[in-house]
Amino acid sequence: MSRMDQAYALLEAECRDRGVDLDAACRRLAALEVETPSWGYGDSGTRFKVFRQRGVPRNPFEKIDDAAVVHRLTGACPSVAIHIPWDKVDDYRALADHARNQGLRIGAVNPNLFQDDDYMLGSLTNVQPEIRRKAIRHMLECVDIMREVDSSVLSLWVPDGTNYPGQGDIRRRKRWLEEALREVYAALEPGMRLLIEYKFFEPAFYHTDLADWGMAYLAAEKLGPQAQVLVDTGHHPQGTNVEHIVALLLDEGRLGGFHFNSRKYADDDLIVGAIHPYELFLIFCQILEAEQSDDERVASTARSIAYMIDQSHAIEPKIPAMIRSVCNIQTQFAKALLVPWHLLRERQEANDVLGAEAVLREAFEMDVRPMLYRLREEKGLPADPIKAFYESGYEEKISERGFGGSGW
Repeated sequence: MSRMDQAYALLEAECRDRGVDLDAACRRLAALEVETPSWGYGDSGTRFKVFRQRGVPRNPFEKIDDAAVVHRLTGACPSVAIHIPWDKVDDYRALADHARNQGLRIGAVNPNLFQDDDYMLGSLTNVQPEIRRKAIRHMLECVDIMREVDSSVLSLWVPDGTNYPGQGDIRRRKRWLEEALREVYAALEPGMRLLIEYKFFEPAFYHTDLADWGMAYLAAEKLGPQAQVLVDTGHHPQGTNVEHIVALLLDEGRLGGFHFNSRKYADDDLIVGAIHPYELFLIFCQILEAEQSDDERVASTARSIAYMIDQSHAIEPKIPAMIRSVCNIQTQFAKALLVPWHLLRERQEANDVLGAEAVLREAFEMDVRPMLYRLREEKGLPADPIKAFYESGYEEKISERGFGGSGW
């Protein structure tokens, strides 16, 4: 018996003692899919500087090539999100065909409402009707692109807000936003979803038109069942209990997706799990518990969540950073799969405060590497995806692209 088989046997025995079916957990882990973003492979930076790296993609087709490498090494990333106009092409069906040829599909389509000069004082909530109309046309264009690439998710972040008191009429802006979203929502086909993202500040600093999960929820509730909330793990004030938000949105059937990243201070867009791995674990705990709910609306909502990465790899090498992000997600997801829910419920019912906390803490502290190694072995994947990338020669190959590739 190999050392890894021995480690798996020990983990299996530990799970058996805790009443956890390790084989079932491994099957659920194998089904996890995480969407990577096209922009995560291009040049990006801080508000001060974009640092150019050798070998970054020069066009959306090369972004898909790089995303395909991440999927081939992790086996968990079969879709790639696109951002318009960063990924604008003349023939979107050709882009979708290229993705299929690489073993991928196009995932969420993301409108860009923050990089046009006309949007300096707002896009969908701009006081000028012609600018609001321009922003709506762009979103409708993205719905058309969804049809071309067979995408089912329109992922919307509205950066609109004001910097100073009195700069704008907050209630009028709210109504303009609702009018715009109604028109876009009406253009969706059955099976399409509008995921509404929120952010409490930046680029606006006095108020943001969609500042928190409650505002995003309210907008989705007014639109209809094809509108849901997208939670970006970096878009909250310090100390926010993101797991609480996740639980409430699950219970309301309105949690549609995640943009995974990590933060220390604000929307830092660091590698997911790098700063607060326990928070990521607890988020997955809420989701996996909801998947087992007797309430079918809650369970189906949990099973339909779109897991997406949204990170700015400003100083990291792009592809290894993306692989690290995926591996960190898999690790915390695997740990959450090992929670003995029956034991947790027993201790909750007994008001055993420390005992209930210990159930989660013990699952978080378990070594799930044997699960991950076995998963990769069964899928014919490398045991260490980052090491395999550096040994593949792909980094040297793409260095021929030189500097000055596609980015923000």
